[in-house]
Amino acid sequence: MDAHLASSRSGMRALWGSFAVLILTSLVQGLVVLSSGSVALLSDTLHNLADAFSALPLAVAFTLGRRVATRRFTYGFGRAEDLAGLAVLALIAVSAVLAVTESVQRLVQPQAVTQLPVVAAAAVLGFVGNEAVARWRIRVGRRIGSAALVADGMHARVDGFTSLAVLVAAGGSALGWGWVDPLVGLGVAVLIVLVLVGAGREVLARLMDAADPTVVDLAERLAGEVPGVLAVEDVRLRWSGHGQLAELTVVVDRELSLVDAHCVAHEVEHHLLHGVHRLVRAHVHPHPGVRADEELVAHQRVN
Repeated sequence: MDAHLASSRSGMRALWGSFAVLILTSLVQGLVVLSSGSVALLSDTLHNLADAFSALPLAVAFTLGRRVATRRFTYGFGRAEDLAGLAVLALIAVSAVLAVTESVQRLVQPQAVTQLPVVAAAAVLGFVGNEAVARWRIRVGRRIGSAALVADGMHARVDGFTSLAVLVAAGGSALGWGWVDPLVGLGVAVLIVLVLVGAGREVLARLMDAADPTVVDLAERLAGEVPGVLAVEDVRLRWSGHGQLAELTVVVDRELSLVDAHCVAHEVEHHLLHGVHRLVRAHVHPHPGVRADEELVAHQRVN
């Protein structure tokens, strides 16, 4: 089975499975909100719904990523996943805004919360559901190399802590401390912003074709180990969807035939595909080395 297609299928299973879990969790919490009037739990329910529907742009991206390259999109459609990552970041930002808004409104207009044991149970349910979804998405996202899916899992984890915050707020209401609920809500908003910054760095780095310097060093070392390679130059790596693409130049003996130079380049490509994590394609350009007398002349010309 094609590895890229298999990773997309794994991502789709994680998306739709977690979507079902979060929708069920939100429905149960919504029923409790109607009966208890808990604004904090309402905010948590909205967060869970936002997290559930963040699966939609990712599902579209995974579906596009399966399409073969065309004459217009010659590199394929893997970068659609990075655009979906921006949609996930937007949903995380909306969650932060909602948390701040609900908390400020609760400070200005305090409200009594009823059926506190049921609210507490719904908060625990929200934490369990979100943490299960977070672990699933983050694990699959890291396995298939999806920054967007990892960011979505981090979003779910934040919503899990939001649910625990509702539990703390319910305890404060039981003690008659009405100020606990809005303060906890503001604390959750700060936590959401921190996660937004962390997830944003990874997603935006993908959009800017950022590469891990240690992986670049690894690729350069692996290419240099191939017999016939005299030097390695201009190593470039970038992500596209679930995989990495590489471009590099290898210096070979200028006396080699075109066929032999091609064989060296092909061996370098083979070595990289087996040694670099999630590398799906490598373009290797063989460059003839400069003779010692030519190098001396060139040096004299420069001076």
